Amino acid sequence: MGRRLGELTKENTKCMVPVNGVKLIDRLLGQLSALNLKRVIIVVGYKGKELKKYVEESYLRHQPSDISPLNIEFAENPIYDKTNNIYSLSIVKDRLQEDDTLLIESDLIFSDRFFPMILENNYPNLALVAKYESWMDGTMVRLDEDQHIVNFVPKSAFDYNDVDSYYKTVNIYKFSKDFLQHQYVPFLDAYTKAVGNNEYYENVLRIISMLNSHNMKALPVGNEKWYEIDDKQDLDIAEALFADDKDVIRKYYGRYGGFWRFPQMLDFCYLVNPYFPSKRMKDELRSNFDTLLTEYPSGMKVNTLIASKCFGVSEQYIVPGNGAAELIKVLMEDASAFNPQPSNFKIGFTRPTFEEYPNRYDKDQQVTFVPQNEDYRYTADDLMAFFADKDIRQLMLINPDNPSGNFIPKADVLRLAQWCEDRNIRLVVDESFVDFSEDYATNSLLSDQIFESYPHMAVMKSISKSYGVPGLRLGILASADTALIAKMKKEVSIWNLNSFAEFFMQIYNKHEKDYQKACAKFVAERADFEKQLRTIPYLRVMPTQANYFLCEVLPPYMAKEIVIYMLRQHNILTRDCSLKPGLDPNKQYMRIAVRNHEENGRIIEGLKTMIK
Repeated sequence: MGRRLGELTKENTKCMVPVNGVKLIDRLLGQLSALNLKRVIIVVGYKGKELKKYVEESYLRHQPSDISPLNIEFAENPIYDKTNNIYSLSIVKDRLQEDDTLLIESDLIFSDRFFPMILENNYPNLALVAKYESWMDGTMVRLDEDQHIVNFVPKSAFDYNDVDSYYKTVNIYKFSKDFLQHQYVPFLDAYTKAVGNNEYYENVLRIISMLNSHNMKALPVGNEKWYEIDDKQDLDIAEALFADDKDVIRKYYGRYGGFWRFPQMLDFCYLVNPYFPSKRMKDELRSNFDTLLTEYPSGMKVNTLIASKCFGVSEQYIVPGNGAAELIKVLMEDASAFNPQPSNFKIGFTRPTFEEYPNRYDKDQQVTFVPQNEDYRYTADDLMAFFADKDIRQLMLINPDNPSGNFIPKADVLRLAQWCEDRNIRLVVDESFVDFSEDYATNSLLSDQIFESYPHMAVMKSISKSYGVPGLRLGILASADTALIAKMKKEVSIWNLNSFAEFFMQIYNKHEKDYQKACAKFVAERADFEKQLRTIPYLRVMPTQANYFLCEVLPPYMAKEIVIYMLRQHNILTRDCSLKPGLDPNKQYMRIAVRNHEENGRIIEGLKTMIK
């Protein structure tokens, strides 16, 4: 009945739900049409009359003349609301015994390769299975070394300690006529008589597997795409997985993260440290999971104290945020209110840059500098020269910048800070990527002495990036402008941090040496990855001090075609930056993140296979 799909199944059964405009039943019948089948039996229940009418009118009557229509039959479960799928299957048990059979559940969307995979395999009784992932629900199986199914694991017996040994049934099976006649249907009859009709047909397979008969084998689907659609979230993910080329990038980019829901996909868009947190720090977080999950976090006063300890900045100079995004929103949307001269409050930006800052401010009050060179390099002197005669009250500096990777050394940033002090301009430096720079140990501006020397300067830092913990949602803003910090604290919620983020700051200093090692390891890996990227002939790789490379895509290649190819063929997501403001609109650009050595090797191999 698909209750979890809400209004989408109010008037329709689940297989009538469209994915990217195509109903599941239409997609499935199209896939079945490519096979040599004697007949297709559709067991209907909820909204069965509507489904039958739709199939008869939309499929059977409108087949192209050069395609032989499927021989479709219907069977009805009139008590679908009181029974489960074991009864729906028992309704057609006589017809099951007449042929070798494919059994398919109708709420699935899957690769066109699935049917050839299962039919071309010579083993007569097969279940398509996938290695367990966190999104999967329902029946699990265990396999022996020969891929025989040795146990079906029902929901009630599911154990999270055993997930490494679990496979999820895709709910597509192939059964031989002999197996159905002599084992499955007899056990189906006995089971329904003994237990009842409000059960699952997999329970019968479970009993057969316990007899050690080894009649059922599993066929892992590997990286082939599929999804089971039970609720709106499933539908949203399925639409991204099975989007066509014109929509696939929009559907992935529009998620703004959450790519852990696509566990086999390698994400080269989002920018985090691949070597931190350490296993030791993760173990400490895990050991406190129950407490952190079930207890309230501290309020702003205590979290400010902990942030002060963690980052070495006085309490009155720092405000922690629910990610840097929370602090950016408040800082930019109320920028003029935070300044003693709020009228005509213009802000200076450099582009290309991280668009969250300019997106949060009035476009008419922006003054933009664009470097006039092919690598988008600029210095502190370039900024001072450009903005010298511009009436700005605030200057934004992302250092290293995103996506260019341009980096201004610390001594030059401090010269720029003094230039801003002399002109009563607030300088906001976002140093979220500074710990990826070669002198990572000394490049940060987080210091009371620096803030007190340059009270018009504020430093933003996203803890997601270099610390590798984007799921915690943690960021900080620091400045000796105590009036600014006090106003920021009033604007954000008193409980803006969760307990996990608070605990991370509490224990970080114990793990700081591991963090320094992770940064050193990253710098070495980035240098190696740069050498490998420069072997790709259609990419012009720009220098960087961040954890990503901006690459110009050379003709005749297009960034979008590379992104789609890498996603379709290698399950690797990359970023097309060609439309980013500030980049040459006549050229093509990609941004590629730096991950660990093995994963960087995978993207290099994938990019090589695209060479025309």
